[in-house]
Amino acid sequence: MTDVNRVEILIKEGEGLTIEYKERYTPKIDRDIVAFANSKGGQLLLGVDDTGKVVGEKLTNKMKAEINAIARNCDPSIHIKNIRQIRKVVVIEIAEGDEKPYSSSSGYFMRLDAVTQKMTQREVRAIFRETDDTSFEDITRRDLSLKDISLKKVKSFLREANLSYNICKANLAPFLTSLSICRKGKINNAGALMFASKIGRFIPHSESIFAAFKGTERTNIYDRNDVRDDLLIQFNEAVSFLKKHLNVRSEIREFNRFDIYEIPLDALREAIVNAIIHRNYAIKGTSIYVRIFDDRVEIENPGGLVEGMAKRDFGKSSVRRNPILADLFHRMDKVERMGTGINRMRTLMIEAGMKEPVFEMDSFFRAIFYRDPRYSLKTDEARRKEPDKTTQKTTQKTTQKILEAISKKSDITQKELAAVIGITKDGIKYHITRLRGKGILKRIGPDKGGHWEIVKG
Repeated sequence: MTDVNRVEILIKEGEGLTIEYKERYTPKIDRDIVAFANSKGGQLLLGVDDTGKVVGEKLTNKMKAEINAIARNCDPSIHIKNIRQIRKVVVIEIAEGDEKPYSSSSGYFMRLDAVTQKMTQREVRAIFRETDDTSFEDITRRDLSLKDISLKKVKSFLREANLSYNICKANLAPFLTSLSICRKGKINNAGALMFASKIGRFIPHSESIFAAFKGTERTNIYDRNDVRDDLLIQFNEAVSFLKKHLNVRSEIREFNRFDIYEIPLDALREAIVNAIIHRNYAIKGTSIYVRIFDDRVEIENPGGLVEGMAKRDFGKSSVRRNPILADLFHRMDKVERMGTGINRMRTLMIEAGMKEPVFEMDSFFRAIFYRDPRYSLKTDEARRKEPDKTTQKTTQKTTQKILEAISKKSDITQKELAAVIGITKDGIKYHITRLRGKGILKRIGPDKGGHWEIVKG
C-alpha cells in the first residue's frame, strides 16, 4: 500500500486517539507532539481542516527544522519518526515515548479520544502510575493474527462510526494499524476484544452478565442473559436487556409519539460504555454486570478508580484505563464528550426529576440508578398527571438553555448544542423543531454556513 493510500485511509477515518488534523503549521503543535508521546504515538496531518477536507500545506526545510527543534526542546526530548510531504498534506509521525511523562513549554498534555488535553499534576501522577507497564489492551497476542479477525465485525464498527470505507482482506492490516490495534501483522488485546471472530478462544473472560431479580435482593432471578462476544455486541445487548425490563410510558407531543423510559436511556448507555472502557480486563474470572431490581439498576465492572486517582478527583479528572477502546467507542459516537460521562449521568437523572445516581468504588466500580416508584406503584390516573408536569418543567428548562446558547453563538451547530446542553442530538432536533414550529426560532441561510435567529415576541 502506498503512502498516498495510507493518508487517504487516515483522512477517511477522522480524528481519533492517534490522528490529529491541523489546517496550518504553527509552533503550538508542541502540545500535540507531547500528547502523542505520552499516549500511543500518532500522526499529525498538516493541511487538513477539522471536517477532513484537504486545504494543503507545504513542507519546507525551515518548517522541518522548526518541528525537530520543538521535539528536541520537550522534556525529555521526543523522537520524531518521520516528517514528509504526501501530495498536499504534511505528515508528522510521533512514536510513543518510553520516558513518560513528557512536557513542552506549555505543560503536560495527553490524548483523550480525539482531543489533546492539558493535564493537571494529579492526572499526570494517576496516568503514569497506571501505565508504568504495558496495559492489558495494548499487549500483542502471539496466538492471534489477521486471519482471526472478523471482517463482518469490522464492517459493523465502520457502520456505527459512519465511515464509508470499503474494507477487505487486502487493506485490513493498514486500517487496523491506524486504529492502534495491529503491529506487523499481530493484533493486540484491544483488537481481540473488538474484532476477533471467536473472542472466547482468546479472552474467555470477556463477558457481560445481565440479570433481572424479583424484589430488591440478589435472590430470585427471573431473567438472565450471558453475552460472550465482541464489546459492541455486549453494549447493544446490555441496552436491549434494559429496554426489555424497564417501565416505559408514551407521551404525545404535538403530532409525535415519544416512548419515555423510567430511567433515562442515555444515562444508562453512558454507564454501560463507562463500564466497558474502564473495565480492568487483566482481572480474570470476572464480568461486567447489569442487575435490575424492583427499586434500582446496578451496572458494575471489575476495576475501581485508576491507580493514583483520589476519590475527591472522581468526576473531575479524565483518565482512561483503556484509551484504545475509549477511542473506538468515541468514533462510534457512543461517548458524548471527553471526560463528561459522570456529570452527564447526574444531569440526565436530575433533568428527569429523579435521584442522582450513586457511584461506589472498591475493587469494582458500580453505578446505581434508583427507579421511580411513580410509574410502577401509583394508579394509572396519578401516573398520567405527574409525568406531564415533570416533562413540562424539563422541556422548559432545556428550551431556555438552548436559547441562551444560541444567543451567545448564533452559528452554533446542533452537535455543539447537544454537547453544551448535555442531551442527545435527537433531543436537540426535537426541541429545535418545536421552537421553529412555534415561531420562536428561525434559520437564516443554509444548514452549513447559516445561523440561528431568535424571534422576539
